[in-house]
Amino acid sequence: MLMPRLILKLTPLFTFLVLFLSLQTNASPTTTAITQQFKEAPQFYNSPGCPSIDQDEIDSESDGDNTVFCSEHAVHVAMTLDTAYIRGSMAAILSVLQHTSCPQNIAFHFVASASASTSLLRAAISSSFPCLNFRVYTFDDSSVSRLISTSIRSALDCPLNYARSYLANIIPLCVRRVVYLDSDLVLVDDIAKLAATPLGEQSVLAAPEYCNANFTSYFTPTFWSNPSLSLTFADRKPCYFNTGVMVIDLDRWREGDYTTKIEEWMELQKRIRIYELGSLPPFLLVFAGDIVPVDHRWNQHGLGGDNFRGLCRDLHPGPVSLLHWSGKGKPWARLDANRPCPLDALWAPYDLLQTPFALDS
Repeated sequence: MLMPRLILKLTPLFTFLVLFLSLQTNASPTTTAITQQFKEAPQFYNSPGCPSIDQDEIDSESDGDNTVFCSEHAVHVAMTLDTAYIRGSMAAILSVLQHTSCPQNIAFHFVASASASTSLLRAAISSSFPCLNFRVYTFDDSSVSRLISTSIRSALDCPLNYARSYLANIIPLCVRRVVYLDSDLVLVDDIAKLAATPLGEQSVLAAPEYCNANFTSYFTPTFWSNPSLSLTFADRKPCYFNTGVMVIDLDRWREGDYTTKIEEWMELQKRIRIYELGSLPPFLLVFAGDIVPVDHRWNQHGLGGDNFRGLCRDLHPGPVSLLHWSGKGKPWARLDANRPCPLDALWAPYDLLQTPFALDS
């Protein structure tokens, strides 16, 4: 397979960005200014065999400013974007571009909180990736905040974690299939392979599935002791799946109104405690047993440890196409604390953070 030609610019490779992080507390909102300086990434170009994206293929739902955003020949990637995780997002973007044969055919759809400064986030992405095809959409936090119940880890309660349930409403109708990625991962293989996962005639999504996991543990005894609730899975063989890496048919999602189905379970959770783990259980309630399983190579997961201590973990046996630091520990935080896990060294080459030492030199 031909890889894209890498062009290293001779101009300065970094810009200075000041990002503002709004931290919500029980007492009152607090705004803390943090400074992060990111390098400009290398620029990547399509290999000769990449499909051409022409204006003629774009339907009437396109706004016409960039044909890639409605093209069926493009790989559409959705990610959330915020200042707390932007360092991880930068690394994930770079890894996608570096390992695909057709980087100019990638369209990124970023979802940011309506309470965030989208102009600063947009400037950060543009400065590090001047030629990136991307859009930033705002997500109305209030639409989901009223439905969120506290979970075992406060980071899981952020409204933006629930944006994946609303992608079909946020992303333009002309986008029919999207790959959703968390911000705490890097790819080491061509994302086009993942995007091409066959969904069959009826499946709405594909995701890495783990049938050896204890599925009952994702729901409370209250759920399993209630016959009307536990019968939810009566006609299915449900397994845990990871919602941090998904291929979604947005047309089928819209037709089935699956956002409403997820919201209905969240509303029930507000009345009866039926699960503990953030945005994952509603997905399991709606889709578990009905998804297309993705090869585990596309989710070497759990590298961030568990949800409590974030201890170091080893790779699972088998080939690797995607490394996922799901769990409490994030590689950038451990590297900054000078307490990295061995596998954090695999994330470090994609880190675009400009260190003070490099700036001084």
